[in-house]
Amino acid sequence: MENSCLYLQIKFPKLHFVFQNELTLLFVERYTTKKKQYPLTFVDNKKHNLKAALTEVDLEELLMNGKDWDVYVAYGTDHSTERIRIHSELMDLELLFFLKKGKMLAPFTTNHGNLSFKSQLAQPFAKVEHINFINKGTIGIKGYTVHPLLSGETVDTKATLVFMENDEKHLIKVPLLIVDKGYVTRGYKRDNNVLPIAFEAVIPIKAFLSYKSEAITFKARIEMSYTVGYKKVTAETSPIVLKSPTFKKQSLVKKVNGDKKRVTISRTKKAKQLHIKLSRYNFKNEIKTTVKGKFLYIKRHPVIKKLYKRVFYSIGMLPKKQKIVVFESFLGKQFSDNPRAIYEYLQDHRYPYKCYWSVDKKHLHNFKDKNLKCIRRFSLKWLLIMPRARFWVTNSRMPLWLPKPKNTIYLQTWHGTPLKRLAADMEEVHMPGTTAENYKKNFIKEAKNWDYLISPNAYSSEIFRRAFQFDKEVVETGYPRNDFICNHNDQQTIDKLKQNYGIPLDKKVILYAPTWRDNQFYTVGKYRFDINLDLHVMKEKLENDYILLCRLHYLISEYLDLTPFQGFAYDFSNHEDIRELYVMSDILITDYSSVFFDYGNLKRPMIFYVYDIDQYRDNLRGFYFNFEQEAPGPLVKTTEEVIQTVKKLEAEGFKRPTEYDEFYNKFCYLECGDSTRQIVEKIFPLKQA
Repeated sequence: MENSCLYLQIKFPKLHFVFQNELTLLFVERYTTKKKQYPLTFVDNKKHNLKAALTEVDLEELLMNGKDWDVYVAYGTDHSTERIRIHSELMDLELLFFLKKGKMLAPFTTNHGNLSFKSQLAQPFAKVEHINFINKGTIGIKGYTVHPLLSGETVDTKATLVFMENDEKHLIKVPLLIVDKGYVTRGYKRDNNVLPIAFEAVIPIKAFLSYKSEAITFKARIEMSYTVGYKKVTAETSPIVLKSPTFKKQSLVKKVNGDKKRVTISRTKKAKQLHIKLSRYNFKNEIKTTVKGKFLYIKRHPVIKKLYKRVFYSIGMLPKKQKIVVFESFLGKQFSDNPRAIYEYLQDHRYPYKCYWSVDKKHLHNFKDKNLKCIRRFSLKWLLIMPRARFWVTNSRMPLWLPKPKNTIYLQTWHGTPLKRLAADMEEVHMPGTTAENYKKNFIKEAKNWDYLISPNAYSSEIFRRAFQFDKEVVETGYPRNDFICNHNDQQTIDKLKQNYGIPLDKKVILYAPTWRDNQFYTVGKYRFDINLDLHVMKEKLENDYILLCRLHYLISEYLDLTPFQGFAYDFSNHEDIRELYVMSDILITDYSSVFFDYGNLKRPMIFYVYDIDQYRDNLRGFYFNFEQEAPGPLVKTTEEVIQTVKKLEAEGFKRPTEYDEFYNKFCYLECGDSTRQIVEKIFPLKQA
């Protein structure tokens, strides 16, 4: 990589493959499916008896037009193009970064050894090459760090290794010894004299053992300081990567004040970040953990998964049990939403079906004491019931690997009127564990299993058909889940709900229900969320007349500590069904969540707290209509504006302006408290039961 061009040499082990195809080098942007293609030129490589291909790639074009690029060799005809991923065994590719206008493009290998490129703001990075217990008292570590923005001669270089917990309550600092490492400093020397700095350190284990917490996990970064000319420069790296192919998790047990503690050196599964974990050691628990780990390893082994899928398919070939319905809401996490409304109607009207709820084992507590027949997701019982059920009813996608039996009727209820772009309509996909191409392809493939899709209005029907590429029957009846709020919008129900949940009867209720952000996550399916509302100020200004109910999205794994706001703010994130919160609340505060379409049925005031609207609209999802102009309520960006708007609504008697009628007539016109009956009578006729 030099002079803004990449010179790439590729070796092909199969000569007939090379000769029979005209090949190109293909770069695919992971989040947007943008493509850049370059021709490959062949040269002989007689020494290895292989063919190699050379190409020149414009690095500046990649740097400025994408974030993550995956690299393929593409081949085929004009009518059919195939591609294969390029594999690399080089471990220090990041050092070949290209720098331009404060941004850097760096090659790297994925966890599967595939070649990719990452475009980001230029920042220091660090890598550990070797770490282990030297003896029972110390840990040895070796690696290197680079600051891409530094050029010219540097002096007085210092580096400190920092271990920290997520909240940085626990912090350990260790000075690093700068060492000369020939292949690092000379092999990757750059035109602007930016050099990798090799380091070594010896860390006393007692530094970790001094903490009394039951369990602490430390990640690591490096703090650096340089002098360039007369200028002092300081910087810190992102969490250190430990990507050595020979690394194996290591642990050591030490006795401290009569207690045994385990120190473990490991790395995260996806990002390969260095972790040092401190935990209490108990022999019996250790045996249980080991056995459980072995069991999970066997259970998740690809061979077992393949066998499970085959058994599921085989059972699905048996005659259907005509009177079985399996329900699932939000991946088995809740007894809620449209599936709940349909289930309750079947039960209340004594339809002769045997109904089961598919439940995630981590959320079994949400289904206790409700007189429900529950089957744990992917358990043996689930395997025996699911493929023979006559009906599946769910509001989110089933796993793509699940083969839908031929005679099973799959009712997809979905879970909201779309404001944000969906599936095939999304221009960018910022989700962990997938690419834009795979996300769209898998979504559309699973949607082909649906037999019916419920729609709340004509606007949604049009979008659903296009975004899901759904060509079967869309049942346009309104959402069953909204029957409850249409039929229980009365003061008697409101007072009863408030009493049930210990909410003061003499105070107005504000419901805060934001959505999740695609690019803010911990891992696959676990999203983080930062409440940008200043709850201290809200409590001070509003607590005499209001209380605040916080309801985070089901995908958000955040735990809200509202202890400082006791008596004013309540965490209802784990409340099983938001419909009761709608009925209790006098004002809704949300952002881009589809909850405002449902809440619109109550014709009560709404406030849209959209502090990040520019990024969300332009860089993450995009909207289906002009949200700023058509939102059924004021858009605000600060806590002070939220408070002022609440006060204004109070002064106006909490009346919604008449111009909101256009919104109601477009999105809520079908919601009259009768949607569930229409769905049930269409999909679950008594004659078939």
